[in-house]
Amino acid sequence: MAWDYVFSRQLAEGALMTLQLTVICMVIGVALGITLAIMRQSDLWLVRRAADLYVWFFRGTPVLVQIIFWFNLAALYPVIAVGVPGLEPWVTLDANTIITPMAAALLALGLNEAAYMSEIVRAGLLSVDDGQREAAQSLGMSRARIMRRIVLPQAMRVIIPPTGNETIGMLKTTALVSVVAVADLLYVTQTIYSQTFQTIPLLIAASIWYITLTTILSIGQARLEKRYSRGAHEVDTTPWTHRVRISLARFHAPVPRRLS
Repeated sequence: MAWDYVFSRQLAEGALMTLQLTVICMVIGVALGITLAIMRQSDLWLVRRAADLYVWFFRGTPVLVQIIFWFNLAALYPVIAVGVPGLEPWVTLDANTIITPMAAALLALGLNEAAYMSEIVRAGLLSVDDGQREAAQSLGMSRARIMRRIVLPQAMRVIIPPTGNETIGMLKTTALVSVVAVADLLYVTQTIYSQTFQTIPLLIAASIWYITLTTILSIGQARLEKRYSRGAHEVDTTPWTHRVRISLARFHAPVPRRLS
């Protein structure tokens, strides 16, 4: 019964929405996380403290609370005005029109992910020896160029594995947006079983979709890790069939010799 729902159009569209949410939120999280990580290494005290405050707030509040908060922002600020305080606003926007369920989901998940990505990126940046920065500065390279050409390429070996884990986690975290009626995989599943009462088969079908998507992402993560670890670790070129035969041979105990 579950297989009948796995290949249904509704679940396929829900899975596509889940994948879109994952990609967009991770792009927001990675871009803002890199910015925050660089801010936390700034020489300016105010810049460092602002980044620390951001990370403290978004890591300290549940992401579900953040989703509901953004979704209900119009109740607190019906009109969003942009401008200089005390003067006429440059732009006035209706919060109910701007903060749609999709926008609330993207804001909550993207901004929350940025706090975690900033820690991952910061750990990667700190893993690069300071001597390489000093050598690059002695050659006359600017800070931006050093970060782009020297530090980040080496830090990727440290950044990629946890970022892949965060991406897989984000794929599953998107299920929370069903509370604000975003048509992701879980919301579509709930909509269908509320009409058909086939709760367990539909949840199994949704789980199959989640497992399939996480498997694809895991394969992509493994390939990226292999690419950025070239030269750092010895690559095993033994064919996988030979490795399987070696592993299976370990399960066979040696045949005891007969005593004469």
